[in-house]
Amino acid sequence: MNEIAALNPSLPMGVSPEAEAVEQAPTLPHNIEAEQQLLGAILTSNDVLDRVDDLVKPDHFHDPVHAEIFTMAAARIAKGLQTDATTLKTFASDIPGLKELGGAEYLVKLQLSAIATSAARDYAQLIHDLAVRRELIDLGNRVTDRARAMRDDVAPDDQIVAAESELFALASTGSTNKGFQSFLHALHDAVHMANEAYNRQGGLAGVSTGLTDLDRMLGGLHKSDLLILAGRPSMGKTSLATNVAFNVAKAYREGIKEDGNQGTVDGGVVGFFSLEMSSAQLAQRILSEAAEVPSELIRKGDLNEQEFQRYLKAAGDLERCPLYIDDTPALPIAQVAARARRLKRSPKGLDLLIIDYLQLLKGSGKSDNRVNEVSEITQGLKAIAKELDIPVIALSQLSRQVESREDKRPQLSDLRESGSIEQDADVVMFVYRGEYYKEREKPGEDNLEAMTKWQQDMEQLHGKAEVIIGKQRHGPVGSVELAFEGRFTRFGNLAHPRHVDSDGY
Repeated sequence: MNEIAALNPSLPMGVSPEAEAVEQAPTLPHNIEAEQQLLGAILTSNDVLDRVDDLVKPDHFHDPVHAEIFTMAAARIAKGLQTDATTLKTFASDIPGLKELGGAEYLVKLQLSAIATSAARDYAQLIHDLAVRRELIDLGNRVTDRARAMRDDVAPDDQIVAAESELFALASTGSTNKGFQSFLHALHDAVHMANEAYNRQGGLAGVSTGLTDLDRMLGGLHKSDLLILAGRPSMGKTSLATNVAFNVAKAYREGIKEDGNQGTVDGGVVGFFSLEMSSAQLAQRILSEAAEVPSELIRKGDLNEQEFQRYLKAAGDLERCPLYIDDTPALPIAQVAARARRLKRSPKGLDLLIIDYLQLLKGSGKSDNRVNEVSEITQGLKAIAKELDIPVIALSQLSRQVESREDKRPQLSDLRESGSIEQDADVVMFVYRGEYYKEREKPGEDNLEAMTKWQQDMEQLHGKAEVIIGKQRHGPVGSVELAFEGRFTRFGNLAHPRHVDSDGY
């Protein structure tokens, strides 16, 4: 007795010729009866399709005839047409292989054999899961075939990236679309968020940057947000990014989260893509900040005993920080996504991703100009933030037009290829150090009045930096003052003058 008859005696003997040809190869995971039950449920009650269309597509069916029946039924239902064995009978001759199964009679028996439409979602899930298993087997075979090919123009690393990309594409088919939800459901989510905020009693909603005033403006670094940190050369955007990375990794603590699961409860695991600087240079910057030893002395090796001991202690402390650096140059956005996913899958996970800097990434190569390529990159970064549910900070260069203005404070229009960057970002921040520009305006020694004014301005600007928030999708815009210590390439909290009232308190 063949498989269909064994599973459901009311159906005609034999599988379709197409399915029989498939089964000549080693048997792949499938369940013909589940496919029959789902199709029968759809023909019995067209509303069933709405409950399963996020799970099942035509290519999920093992039997090609079943795939054709599903496709034809779905097309008619989408047009609002009544779809059952009777209405499909007219088109039975258009379905390859259906004649061998009994033609229109097979459609009638499909409809009559449906046990319960309430179980349709369970059948759909089973069909979907078996299709994924078949795809996994097929992917494994393709990976094996590519590895055996021994082509000189394809490096093993490229094959690994391609396999990972295909694997994650396959994994994404398992996620269902949320579709419409009732306002009551959305209302419950909103109240839950408000309750969490109330219980924090003013505490941060996101990951702390370690910079109090910046946290106050941003509310921390929020999951799924893309933050752009932009500035002209020498403004210190890389220094600020490394400071934030170090602060977050240093504060990392694992424990039981509010939802009862094990995970990050403070700080976070940080992934840092350094496309401009080597990992050793980046580590040196972080060590300079942690050990409070000028970076130029570290490079020269001109350290006294006390400085060297601080340096070694800082290096020992940093060994425990979950900060991971990838310094591969000119990475395509697809590889950034693949490597970020890989780190997210690691035991500790991934809580913050930083890219230094955006313009050094590459697109897929399909864009016909740089503006479109940057648009592809920013969309890819935003997709990473949403998919991995983490904040992503991407550094960006500014155009030279900043230098031609009297006021050198950057604006949104100064972003290179600004349209897509500004559009896709949830937050756009600019690093600005007035001291840098004022230093280059030093008047001649013979002009005492101008020199005095310049010195006064320099005193006010010395050791200070601004982070200008030019866009914040869910918060205010404005400027935050930070302390900047150039010797240690370190940004810090600015000491605010304490208010003294009339009683001296």
